[in-house]
Amino acid sequence: MNFMAAKTTRLDRLLSKAMSIKKADVRQIAATGGILVDGVPCKDVSRVVNMFSTIAVDGKCYQDIRPCYIMLNKPAGYVSATVDKKHKTVFDLVQIDNSQNLHIAGRLDLNSTGLLLLTNDSRWSEALTAPNKNVAKVYRVVLKHPIGPDYQEAFRKGMFFPYEGITTQPAKLKIIDERVAKVSLTEGKYHQIKRMFGRFRNPVIALHRMSVGGLRLDDGLGEGQYRDLTPAEVLAALDG
Repeated sequence: MNFMAAKTTRLDRLLSKAMSIKKADVRQIAATGGILVDGVPCKDVSRVVNMFSTIAVDGKCYQDIRPCYIMLNKPAGYVSATVDKKHKTVFDLVQIDNSQNLHIAGRLDLNSTGLLLLTNDSRWSEALTAPNKNVAKVYRVVLKHPIGPDYQEAFRKGMFFPYEGITTQPAKLKIIDERVAKVSLTEGKYHQIKRMFGRFRNPVIALHRMSVGGLRLDDGLGEGQYRDLTPAEVLAALDG
């Protein structure tokens, strides 16, 4: 998983800061074999380590962060934020150690529901949300009015938003029922799906994210529940 090499730095720079000592002192400690990186003695203080490297000096651990990838079935009424003065946040639902180190990989609006991913791995979250990575996000959308046959072509062509001066990437729309559609996007502009249906003066009543890449929301996960992703699922999420 080469995307996990986020936040890299030199070993001497990290330990100099963590131990409040000079880099020359770090070199002296390394020469005696007192520094362990991932459990192995390391005398090369120029070695590049990342945020998930376990680093100990003379038996004292200075960094031991495990990568964390969580699937949450987001209920309506929770904001995708760390703190909010008015509403509960999705982090109120997650009761794990070091949850303050997590961030959201692709937000959902207050009243939107479904698959939300939380992680402490910024490289992974960037790969999920970057438009050039073409990771598809699939949503089930319930609308106020019937869906017309012209919707599909408009979504496929993309829509120009004059306020930002941007045109959306081609999106797939499949009509499931008279007022229900499945929409697949490879980007996530501000309120994009609601604004695209807004072009047809058709308000979105409900928006539910079903999948990200090759990762589907676990059917056995109730609203507000969460679980760790398996290594295979972490990779599947990046499968556009």
